[in-house]
Amino acid sequence: MRWHGRRISAREQGFPYWRTVFDALEPRFQCWLLNARHLRNVPGRKSDVIDSAWICQLVEHGLVRPSFVPPPEIRRLRDLTRLRKAQIEERTRAIQRLEKVLQAAGIKLTSVASATYSVSARAMLEALLGGVSDPAELAELARGRLHSKIPQLREALAHRFDLAHHGVLVVQLLTHIDSLDLAIETLDQRIVEVTEPMAELIELLCTIPGVKLRTAQVLIAECGIDMSVFPTVGHFASWAGICPGTNTSAGKRHSGKTRPGSKWLRQALSESAQAAARSKGTYLAYYHIVRDRVPYRELGPDWLARRYSPEHRARRLVRQLEALGFNVSMEAVA
Repeated sequence: MRWHGRRISAREQGFPYWRTVFDALEPRFQCWLLNARHLRNVPGRKSDVIDSAWICQLVEHGLVRPSFVPPPEIRRLRDLTRLRKAQIEERTRAIQRLEKVLQAAGIKLTSVASATYSVSARAMLEALLGGVSDPAELAELARGRLHSKIPQLREALAHRFDLAHHGVLVVQLLTHIDSLDLAIETLDQRIVEVTEPMAELIELLCTIPGVKLRTAQVLIAECGIDMSVFPTVGHFASWAGICPGTNTSAGKRHSGKTRPGSKWLRQALSESAQAAARSKGTYLAYYHIVRDRVPYRELGPDWLARRYSPEHRARRLVRQLEALGFNVSMEAVA
């Protein structure tokens, strides 16, 4: 593809350029997807033919390993969950635009309500579009807990709403939000149909604190259901990019930042962590639940400390103190 005389690569278009070739060859061959960072050649030796020969040599000598590519059915589920996430994010942006229009019209709804878009807010907006301009009459449309804040709502709804200008913007945004709501609902139904054979596994994943239906679906779509491709839980955490890297040389530890993992998986885990943070004293797990098909079992917040014997932990602490320049002697307490 070209744009203004310059060739636009598949990477610049946001398309995974390996996907087309991989999907075409997968039914006939065992395909490997290799990390380009692991294939760097000597500078000055760069061409497609030389790169092909270099990759063959690396594979022949066992110097590279294939990246994890889930099976086709999981990749199709991943397409659905990622599109749903994109639609949810677009809906959030549309609501933010709606709030900006209301602020420009002098309506400070968020100073009273916790959200710009709700059942009460939608009723008020429909009334505004219908020609109702009295703040007191608009405030009476509040529902639920917002009904107790009618005096504050009257002040927040004192506006300069221009139906000929702000009304057009609000109608367009509400229509866009409605279409996104319908698209998200359709995707939800389709994802439920696709994950029907995995309903039992999803139910097990929902036993993890902070993990609900949508998050469980995303975890399966991003990580798959075959944990045998990851030798240990440590390999799985490293692939997901949620653990520190190893960067030690000459006895010195340098910056071990996490590797770039799936942003979709990271978002799902971050949202789950925020929800699980409200539950005190938990230790989370995914790998063992999917591998062993068992429900979540709480190990306790001190599980990491209990993994090792007191002697092992004591030796580790002594080494840390000696690294700081202290002489340490230990004596067991009766």
